[in-house]
Order: sequence, then C-alpha cells, then structure tokens
Amino acid sequence: MEEKIENRTAEIVVIGLGYIGLPTAIMFATAGFNVIGYEIRREVVDKINSGEAHIVEPEIDELLQGVVGSGKLRATSDPEEIKDREVYIICVQTPLNGDKTPNLSYLESAVKTVAKAMRKGSLVVIESTVPPLTTVRMAKLIEEMTGFKAGEDFHMVHAPERVMPGRIFKELVYNSRIFGGITPESAELAEKLYRSFVKGQTFKTNSTVSEVVKLMENTFRDVNIALANEFAYLAHQYGIDVFEAIELANTHPRVRIHTPGIGVGGHCLPKDPHLLVWPAREDFGLIRLAREINDGMPLLAKDLLFEALKTVNLPPEKAVVAVLGLAYKGDSDDTRNSPAKAFIEAIEGDVGEVRTYDPFVGGTHGSVEEALNGADAVVIATDHSEFKSLDWERLGGLMRTRILIDGRHVVEEPPEGFVFKGIGRGEY
Repeated sequence: MEEKIENRTAEIVVIGLGYIGLPTAIMFATAGFNVIGYEIRREVVDKINSGEAHIVEPEIDELLQGVVGSGKLRATSDPEEIKDREVYIICVQTPLNGDKTPNLSYLESAVKTVAKAMRKGSLVVIESTVPPLTTVRMAKLIEEMTGFKAGEDFHMVHAPERVMPGRIFKELVYNSRIFGGITPESAELAEKLYRSFVKGQTFKTNSTVSEVVKLMENTFRDVNIALANEFAYLAHQYGIDVFEAIELANTHPRVRIHTPGIGVGGHCLPKDPHLLVWPAREDFGLIRLAREINDGMPLLAKDLLFEALKTVNLPPEKAVVAVLGLAYKGDSDDTRNSPAKAFIEAIEGDVGEVRTYDPFVGGTHGSVEEALNGADAVVIATDHSEFKSLDWERLGGLMRTRILIDGRHVVEEPPEGFVFKGIGRGEY
C-alpha cells in the first residue's frame, strides 16, 4: 500500500461529494491519483461528470474541469464501480436530530457501503466530524460485516477537515492536518497519503483524540462568539458601540474578542459542541449555554426590527420586510443552519410580507432593488461583499419606509434618513 501511495497508483474513492468531499476529491486527482467520487444524488453525479460544480467556491470550476477532462476524477452513484479499491475517504454529513442528538445515519450508511466494497488492506478515512469514540465504533462495524481485523486486515483513520468555505483549496493545502489512527501504522499511512498535496504541518495521534480535537476547535470558537454576543447585549443596555469597544479591547496583547452578529451558522459550529458533550457522563453548562446564546441572536434582530417599526408607528402585520442574505457566511451559497433562515422563521406570521435577496442562493428576488422596492424595512443577515458597497441613499428612494437593521456590522455609518439599528450598535 505504501508503495502505491508513493507512486500515486492507489485508487481513491471519496464518499460524499459535498462542500468537503468534492474539493478533497479534486485535490487528490490533481496530485495524480485516480479518484472515483461516490454520490447518491444522481443530478450531482451528472453535473460533476460534465465538469460543472454544484457548489460555489473560488477556483472550483477550473480545477474540476481539469481533473474531469484528464480522466483523473469521475463520479458515480453505482456501488459496483467502487469495489476493490485501496483507499476510501468518507465525507458525509453528520447533522443533529431535532433533540440535538447526533444523527449518524449518513455515516453508518457510508461505512456499510465501504465495508461491502473494500478489499483486504484498504485504508478507510473518516473526514466527517463525529462524536468521540465513533471511529472505533465504525471500525467494529466493518469488522462485523467483513470479518477483517482493524489494524491488521484494514486501516482506519479519523482525519478531520479543517477548512473554511471561500478558502477551501488554499486551506486544504496549507492548513495543518491531524491523523487519528486506530493504530499508529494506520495514522502513518494516512499521513503519507495526504502529504501528496498537504504542505501544512501534520500530526499523528489516535482516533479519539483526533475526534475530540476537531470538536474542541469549533466549541472554542462557538463559546467565544457567545461571549462576544453577550457583550453586544450589554452594549444595547449601556448605549455604546460594541465594535468600537471590541476594537479597543483587542489592543491588549492577550485579548482577542470575536465578532458578534445575528447568529452562528454553517455545518460545524452549531453542531459540534453538541457532538462533543453528547457521549459524556456529565452535563457541561458553559458549552450548552453558549449554544443557547448564539441560537438566540436572530431573536435579538427581531426585537430590533420591531423596535424600529414602533418608532415609525407601523404595525408589524402591515410591514414589508426585505432580508439581504440567506447564506450563513459572506460570499458563499451555504445556507446550512443559517441565522438568516432562523430570523425569517421568527418573523414570518408576525409581519405582512418577507422578501429575500441573496446573490449566491437561488429562489430569491433577482436584485437588491427588486427586493427593496416598496419595502418598509431591510435586514442585513449575511455579510456578502456586495452588501458592503450599497448606495443607501438611492435604495432608500425605492422604499416605502426607511428602516435598516444591520445584523452583520456591514454598514459603518448609519445612512441619513433611515431609522437604523444594528446588533451591538447601542448608541443609535
């Protein structure tokens, strides 16, 4: 196996061609491996095989066309086409159930697919973010289905992705990577595989440490964003601009406060703290409280909207509200766990009409102008670059009532003639 990895003759199957799986498949194909992407969504398979990406990410279309055109990458939804390969990399979602417990059905289905396809000696890598001890459990599942022994007849590794949408290809190459093996030999084999394109530092450990590290990283960020959001609540009480206060506080050499906003979205941060504490025997108040604070931020935006409507004596049920942005982060089409959607759900039924515009997400109005024409209030829910240079004097002329709610600190100075409120902007 090592020799096949070193001379790039090992065949790689990537299970799940979403925001992580497709870029990962492209990188291995670019490094010279023959890669098969396995995806149950037939329309995604057809799109990829035509050289067209189904997700928005800088560089992805050009890179995909190159590896599809060279024959190094192809996609399939036929499990027969992925049998008897050397490497299987699992990049499927691990969402939460309604009660905030992990839904590992996608992962278990992928592992079963691999177990039916793999050969003796195969390397199985889980990139999906999972609760502690999951990789060990998945290895046992493969053992039960195949009769193979983990660490002897096959290799099993947890190698968590650590990238940010909008920077995926750069970070796949330059970010450090962690390889948690069922055995040290498994971790070493995975490290050699990923070294085909990774230029960042690499670290080897066991699979449970690797799982916990990934969850700790995102829980750290979530808890610190919750603290920043608490500061935003305080700013409204004290009548100050929290962003000015944070900027000044961050001049301290040992302080680095995060940025508050309308909420925390994406596939990772709203989910990973729950995964971290789910198998634990004790409750952990700080981690769970941080989740509650961040989940509650869309409701703060709703309060600011309704306060603004009250100042102009406009009943909410008669208000036309335009929401700018549906993605959870700027210049992305990723709407998973989007605070914008949570905000819309919170106001629907209480206001007369909700309109949306997002330049990266389909199913919205065609332009800012179209969304704001005749509207009473506009709420910025995503920090897309386009929204940072809007001409509010011109756009205000299209509106019936000039109310602007900034949930992402996109507007530096409140535009003249608007009733303006922003999360953490307590002085206005």
